[in-house]
Amino acid sequence: MLTIGQLASYAGVTIRAVRHYHQIGLLLEPERDASGYRTYDAVAVVRLIRIRTLAEAGVPLARVRELLDADPETFAAATTEVDRHLRAQIRALQEHRRRIAQLGSGDSLALPEEVVDYLNRLRATGAPEAVIDLERDAWILMAARWPEAIPAIMADKVAQLANPNIVRLYQLIGRIAENWEDEELLRETADLMSELFEQATVSGELDRQDEHMPDAAFIHLMDSFADGAHPAVARLRELIAERGWTGWTRVEKREP
Repeated sequence: MLTIGQLASYAGVTIRAVRHYHQIGLLLEPERDASGYRTYDAVAVVRLIRIRTLAEAGVPLARVRELLDADPETFAAATTEVDRHLRAQIRALQEHRRRIAQLGSGDSLALPEEVVDYLNRLRATGAPEAVIDLERDAWILMAARWPEAIPAIMADKVAQLANPNIVRLYQLIGRIAENWEDEELLRETADLMSELFEQATVSGELDRQDEHMPDAAFIHLMDSFADGAHPAVARLRELIAERGWTGWTRVEKREP
């Protein structure tokens, strides 16, 4: 007769595994002998080896009992089903690997391809990484809220990068990120933002804001995100308000 340690050793499993199989009813737990120990026979070793073999083959423990006691026909049908399940799991894991491989960098995490492309183009203009990081996080929020609008919004954003003043704005914001108490720099940035807002009003771009962002509560969330992202935002909002504009995520001309 065997101790639990010998049983585990002969079957190629751990003592902890044996106790777990006892607990879930896969392996009967023998009565204690006169000395107070549980002992096992060869039948227990064979059953334990079969349990281990099925588990290592990928059979869920919840189905091991069914297969241990099945006739040949039932066993064949059950293993076919288990194989089908395993193949589905493999496909799912392969898809996870494909998506992980596509990420490549932090920009790709939780962002559609259009936004990743835009961030790469923005980076190519010389925009500092501090600015890219803030843009990325803001677009994660936007893409989650309005995924269907992202392709059109990104097309507009990419087109805007052809405007030297837009590129200059990002360069100024990058400088502010490093020296946000420079009032002259902040005023220069506010002047440029006001000029760009005027151009967007003439082009009709500001009139199209509600097409992409109709949710006032979410716009408030985005404004709060911007306010918390950098202390310079609050001062810039004051300065553009002095120049006749309200808002941040959604900009409007302030009534006289």
